[in-house]
Amino acid sequence: MVTAFATRPVRRFFQDEARLGLHESVTRRRITARGVKPFQPMLPRYEYFWLYGAVDSSTGESFFLEMPTLDTPCFQAFLSEFSLAFPDTLNVLVLDGAPPHTAHRLNIPENVLLFRLPPYSPELNPVERVWLDVRERLPSGLPENLRSLADDAARVICDYTNDMLMSLTNFGYEHVF
Repeated sequence: MVTAFATRPVRRFFQDEARLGLHESVTRRRITARGVKPFQPMLPRYEYFWLYGAVDSSTGESFFLEMPTLDTPCFQAFLSEFSLAFPDTLNVLVLDGAPPHTAHRLNIPENVLLFRLPPYSPELNPVERVWLDVRERLPSGLPENLRSLADDAARVICDYTNDMLMSLTNFGYEHVF
């Protein structure tokens, strides 16, 4: 008997989420007098959104989605949209063990397989480097509102080419997964 898995090419994506919010301002290096701590503006505006992302480190192809929270319904929506974005392949999604990733009520699409990384090992997930780069490319200073921050983040993500994402995520040891 031939399964659906045997008839599709297999791709491996690394997946993770990043929280971006209004109280965070982008910190750049600063020169000050010895012993003087640099001033960092911050406002207590605790509004956030989440970027969900998956990158094929061997090609740089990616899928990103902005969501309001990190929870099971949002992760389910990400999985469904991700599945539709790559319908002709069997997509192995390498991810961490965050509670939404392990929820029993997830409906995993037939063209997606989840592969969980060991606990407490973010260094094994190359998408973490994408989030660091996104934060570096955001405009400095405090954003006016959550929508403007989301728009800035969307511009940064849209500016990535496959080669740029491949250079950020292709560590050379991904063949282990």
